[in-house]
Amino acid sequence: MTEFRIRIVPSIADIPAATWDACANPQVVKANCEASHVLPEQDSTAPFNPFVSHGFLSALEDSKSAIARTGWAPQHLLLEADDGALLGAVPCYLKSHSQGEYVFDHGWAEAYERAGGRYYPKLQVSVPFTPATGPRLLARPGPGAAAVRQALAKGLLALCGQRGASSVHATFLLEPDRDLLAETGFLKRMDRQFHWRNAGYGTFEDFLAALASRKRKLIRRERKEALANGISIHWLTSADLTEDVWDAFFQFYMETGSRKWGRPYLTRAFYSLVGERIPQDILLVMARRAGRWIAGAINFIGGDTLYGRHWGAIEHHPFLHFEVCYYQAIEYAIARKLARVEAGAQGEHKLARGYLPVSTWSAHYLADPGLRRAVADYLQRERSYVAAEQSELAAYAPFRKTAEQD
Repeated sequence: MTEFRIRIVPSIADIPAATWDACANPQVVKANCEASHVLPEQDSTAPFNPFVSHGFLSALEDSKSAIARTGWAPQHLLLEADDGALLGAVPCYLKSHSQGEYVFDHGWAEAYERAGGRYYPKLQVSVPFTPATGPRLLARPGPGAAAVRQALAKGLLALCGQRGASSVHATFLLEPDRDLLAETGFLKRMDRQFHWRNAGYGTFEDFLAALASRKRKLIRRERKEALANGISIHWLTSADLTEDVWDAFFQFYMETGSRKWGRPYLTRAFYSLVGERIPQDILLVMARRAGRWIAGAINFIGGDTLYGRHWGAIEHHPFLHFEVCYYQAIEYAIARKLARVEAGAQGEHKLARGYLPVSTWSAHYLADPGLRRAVADYLQRERSYVAAEQSELAAYAPFRKTAEQD
């Protein structure tokens, strides 16, 4: 590849779904090509990620959840060949606030504005409202893919200047994207989440057997008490995702989200649209009692990962949250032989349930040299703190020690 051009589009609807997905999730395109005996020029080994799919991102925009009016103005960056073929893309938004990102920069914004600067607008490279690690510099597989990703990284800096933005923030990055952005002038930021890892378990009982006796008994007691009031648990996906089910789940989301966040981010239309566009990639874990749905958690199914997103309930029962969000996710991952469960942001309480601390990464370009120096110093100290905290938390893992005797 020697010639290409950068183009910015204000809506992912401007890009055909198959064209976007050939960059975002080329392994799916490869599978479709194999079925028709037409192969792409190079294989991709990266696992499928549902959040960067055209179906998920377009559901956010078309439902008016992520649009300019909500502070998420799409500015998707495309890299095209001279003949118009899409070689790479970046999901990008011009932000007028720092809500819905899960990597907090409010302190940076306040300090910069107190010093007379203007922090907003800023550019956000992410999947809105979704703290899940995945690809951000999306390149169609081929011999020129590395050059495409480099051009996309540089294109973000150019877009920052063109839009008069103070900064570019790329969040929940895979390590290759993190490192390439660092080479391009971005600052690296470290945080942590709690993920469950599948050690080849055949059943949930196999997982429990790997835990210390006290933790094993705790989980068995919690699971029993969660269902003590005649509650049954159901896995819903694909054709199970009816409008009645979405009505019930949206009620849970609004009731719990209003208490937790103040203003839920997603509209009711989002659930209908995402259920139409990627139904096979959704798992709803729903709880039922006395003939009606009372709680549920939405998960998205990746190539090797189950991604837990949010939950809600209209009845509150002891430990039902843990059962619906964490234990059922483990059950599903074991049954489908998935490598891990990512249970979203925050939550040290996940540690006792077998979810261990792992590093997450973001990258930040700050146009003002003074702000950049101050943030770079802060991030260096923050990384040391997060690494130390992560090591300390890992020592409290619930798994059996080698010499433990039950």
